[in-house]
Amino acid sequence: MKKILIIEDDTFLKNIEGSKFTKSGFEVATAITKADITQNLATSTPDIILLDMMLPDIDGEQVLKNLKADEKTKNIPVIVFSNLSSDGDMKKMIDGGAAEFLIKSNFTLDEVVEKIHALIGQ
Repeated sequence: MKKILIIEDDTFLKNIEGSKFTKSGFEVATAITKADITQNLATSTPDIILLDMMLPDIDGEQVLKNLKADEKTKNIPVIVFSNLSSDGDMKKMIDGGAAEFLIKSNFTLDEVVEKIHALIGQ
């Protein structure tokens, strides 16, 4: 079973996303804060990470930089899933190593699952 780490500060969205990915055959872990992310990655290595840009104590850009700088996590595909949609945000995240930048309002969760399957198989 493939593992996904959902990094999302909106509890409602995190729960909906978690439910969708569980039903789609993923083992789901979630994180909201920098400490949650660190703790989760210390105990498990996900196959893919779904990353929101807006978090309470760290921004998505810094999370991505941290992931790509760490030998353990640098090769994990990261899909940025955010409502921030400026060309500058998208370019920064793709240039920083994100596999995809998806604007939440433009994609259904079924489409996100399809993108993930295309990236990592299953």
